[in-house]
Amino acid sequence: MQRLSFHEEIRKNKINSIFLITIVLVVLLALIYTIGFALGGDYLFFIIIFGTIFSLIYVVGGYYKSADLAIASVGAKKATSSEYRQYNDIVEGLCLASGLPKPKLYIMDNPQINAFASGRDPQHAVICVTTGALQKLTKQELEGVLAHELSHIANYDIRFMTLTAVLVGMIAIISQIFLRSLFWNSMMGGRNSRGNNNAIFMIIGIALAILAPIIVALVQLAISRKREYAADSSAVKFIRTPTGLIGALKKIQDNKPMKVSGAVAPLFLAKPTKEREWFMTHPPLPKRIARLERM
Repeated sequence: MQRLSFHEEIRKNKINSIFLITIVLVVLLALIYTIGFALGGDYLFFIIIFGTIFSLIYVVGGYYKSADLAIASVGAKKATSSEYRQYNDIVEGLCLASGLPKPKLYIMDNPQINAFASGRDPQHAVICVTTGALQKLTKQELEGVLAHELSHIANYDIRFMTLTAVLVGMIAIISQIFLRSLFWNSMMGGRNSRGNNNAIFMIIGIALAILAPIIVALVQLAISRKREYAADSSAVKFIRTPTGLIGALKKIQDNKPMKVSGAVAPLFLAKPTKEREWFMTHPPLPKRIARLERM
């Protein structure tokens, strides 16, 4: 079996992520263009203004407070050096090796094995692990998990996913405004002042408004899965061996799914589930393990 190069895997996943986010941009532009022809310039102007303002306020607030919100949502507490020496020592060693500033460390009281990273950049990052991870993982396995989370920070994955969320949110908002404006226009007995020549664009616009949020949501999930693969590869780059991370993922695979808020679920290291891959925020654990075993 051909061995995988972690450098090549990181490069391929970054290219795939850029390609997927380009699809989201294309869908957004197609939606705006079609609605503009269907409803006219004035309607398009108001849709863009209101959609943009609402999206920016919502996402910018979440972007700057992402780490605090994530930590608060899981009820985590700070992991002091005196109480959690091994946890702190491993992260400090990985940060020295990778050149990253040490993130703030937290502990989440949960018997399952899991972890997540958040923050808009390496200078404002946090890592949180469950008590189950500290109790059930060996030092090498914990090192693999923490290297994965540091990889998300080093790769600016939170910033990238926030940008994706902005685009996806704008598409959803514009679609809803368009569909609701059509509904209220029909209720008031209004007619398109530009005549029936735009009937085709109106039909296309309605179809896009319905399908676009679904399409871009699936693309967003695909981007999330690609970033997980990239973080796995980067973790191998940091510690020069996939053994620890493989062991941790195998233990997670044997666990029951961890119940967390849907808003923070994509941040976690892994999410054991029986859903179809297209609807998952994370790649299936057997696939991740198989890829790591080939490195």
